[in-house]
Amino acid sequence: MGSILNAALVGCLLASVSVPAFAAGALSNRRAPGFSLSDSNMKQHDPADYRGKILLLEFMQTHCPTCKQQSGVLEQIKAKYGAKVEVLSVVVMPDTIDHVRAYIKDNSISSPILFDCGQMTASYLKITPQNPTVKFPHLFFIDANGTIRQDFDSSDAGSGKVNAKTVAAEIDKLLQGTPQKR
Repeated sequence: MGSILNAALVGCLLASVSVPAFAAGALSNRRAPGFSLSDSNMKQHDPADYRGKILLLEFMQTHCPTCKQQSGVLEQIKAKYGAKVEVLSVVVMPDTIDHVRAYIKDNSISSPILFDCGQMTASYLKITPQNPTVKFPHLFFIDANGTIRQDFDSSDAGSGKVNAKTVAAEIDKLLQGTPQKR
C-alpha cells in the first residue's frame, strides 16, 4: 500500500512540475547544443553569448536557392526586431570562405555565417548512421534561456512556410513567453 501511495504521490508531483508540451518541430524542445565556431572574419560565436535574446540559428548552403530566400527573410526579421533577435547561419563543406564572402556581398547579409566541420550540425540535426540525411535549409528558434522552441526544416522552407510573417509570429510568441504551436 505504501509503495502504491508513494508512486501516486511521485506521479502527482511530476505532473504538477512538468513543463507544458509545445507543439513544435521534430528537433525542438531540448537544450540547444553548445558550440564555438568562427565566421568569415575569424570571430568566434557561442550561443551562450546570446542568452537573454532570441537566437535564430540557420543551417544553409551558399548554392541553395531556398537558403537564399530564407536568408532574405532572416534579414527582414533582423531589421524588424533589432537587438531582441540575433541571427547566426552555419555552413559546412563544400562551402568555403570565398563562397561565403561572395554570398554575403551578393545577398547583403548582415548576420555572421559560421563554419562547421560537421559535428555541430550533426548535434543539432541529430545526424546518426541510422539517420545520415542532411537537407538544407533548417532553421532553429532558440529562446532566451537556450532552449530550442521551434524548428523549420527544408520542406517547410520549400513550401513557403518560412516567410517573414510566420517567422515573426514565432518570435512574437517567444518574446511573449507563449507556447509554440505548429
